[in-house]
Amino acid sequence: MPRRESVVPQSMKSIHERFRYSPGVKAGPFLYIAGQVGRDENLNVVEGKEAQFVQAFENVKKVLTTAGVTFDDVVEMVTYHTDMRDLSLFMQVKDRYFTNLERLPTWTGIGTTALAMPGLLVEIKCTALLPD
Repeated sequence: MPRRESVVPQSMKSIHERFRYSPGVKAGPFLYIAGQVGRDENLNVVEGKEAQFVQAFENVKKVLTTAGVTFDDVVEMVTYHTDMRDLSLFMQVKDRYFTNLERLPTWTGIGTTALAMPGLLVEIKCTALLPD
């Protein structure tokens, strides 16, 4: 029977309790990370495009770290963008987190008209391979 375990970083416990979902789930050999956005620990939308992109990646990093893996272990990333014209800036921020050119994930970028809260610009969903 495959193992299944919720991954809830300490700073995301309020999200887990308020919205009733797990920021991450370990299932079999994978870590599935729910879409992470540019909100701070108090669920406030971060102002500024670059700052919001950084916060979204930092939120992904929190889930990865809690699960015991890194960006090098991410095998798939799907991003949702409210304005595809921001893609160049987003890629600059992404490249700060995915630094190992030999271990880049697959990536699908999707344009959308809105995300879960007003003012959100991007949502990042990842799947990572867990160590044996």
